[in-house]
Amino acid sequence: MGIRFDSVTVAYDGNVVLDSLDLTVEPGEVMALLGPSGSGKTTALRAVAGFVRPSSGRVFLGDRDVTDLPPHRRGIGMVVQQYALFPHMRVEDNVAFGLKARRTAKSEIRRRVAEALEMTGMGAYARRFPRELSGGQQQRVAIARALAIRPDVLLLDEPLSALDAQLRSGMLAELARLHRELPDVSILYVTHDQVEALTLADRIAVMDAARLQQCGTPRELYRAPKSEFTASFVGGANLLPVTVGAGGVSFAGTELKVDTTEVVAGARATLCVRPHLVGLGDGPNQLMGTVREIQWRGATHRLYVEVDGHSVMADLRELKHPPAHGDTVRLHFAPDDAVLLPAGVSHG
Repeated sequence: MGIRFDSVTVAYDGNVVLDSLDLTVEPGEVMALLGPSGSGKTTALRAVAGFVRPSSGRVFLGDRDVTDLPPHRRGIGMVVQQYALFPHMRVEDNVAFGLKARRTAKSEIRRRVAEALEMTGMGAYARRFPRELSGGQQQRVAIARALAIRPDVLLLDEPLSALDAQLRSGMLAELARLHRELPDVSILYVTHDQVEALTLADRIAVMDAARLQQCGTPRELYRAPKSEFTASFVGGANLLPVTVGAGGVSFAGTELKVDTTEVVAGARATLCVRPHLVGLGDGPNQLMGTVREIQWRGATHRLYVEVDGHSVMADLRELKHPPAHGDTVRLHFAPDDAVLLPAGVSHG
């Protein structure tokens, strides 16, 4: 069962927090809603859950218009940031809660609880209380509770943000495995973390300022962003102001060869180059600059190089002899590794 937003707008006291959202999540697809705080992504998810009523527009689950249905009649599983487990209930009773609310037969409840706990790797913890579990284990229980009702749609609202980096990485792998085991479940995943979105999602809907900016596969958004916001929010990018010429662009008095077929000659534009595609030394499209900061990141060094008042980032395989602060260096990038964006475009 898929999800469809049909021009969904949500406003509080005249303040629009979600503006005319048109978006379709296909059956069995993982769609990430990615954006900063206040972008409208959680509001969109809550509109699907039934906790927020649209000011205008309709929400569909499959062919069913659920806009006017209360949450308990939508058949949706939901996992929130703070787990929301009942502290006085054992794990098995937490997982059974939704099934009991649906008046499921006791024998079926036992079977589904055991199934959901095994699926999330929590079968051995059924008799424990939430306080006896780690944060990652509590999150697994919350996911098991959502899965126990066998939803066609699973909503995940920042489910990993309360976990530390190592637990988050492990849970990402677990969520990916769960999706492989439940290929028919449509998942709407809200996050502000680009790594989570790039790792899990079939497609990513980038949100900002209450509006959908761009939607596409992780590769599409990374390789061909349509706006400065998408370029900077999905993966990080160097965004340099340029003037478009006949066969390339001009930046800081330097002529650079890039594809200009979609931008009018003479126009101002923004050149987008991902940091890992910027090299050190001689090569095509050279830029001279001064090293302002060097960050060692284990397998890589990140250089921040000032070029005509603009900071250019370069992510390089760990250097045996990195340049020093204040050194003059030469950077380069391939013509095919740059994307030209219309200047000042913030909407996809």
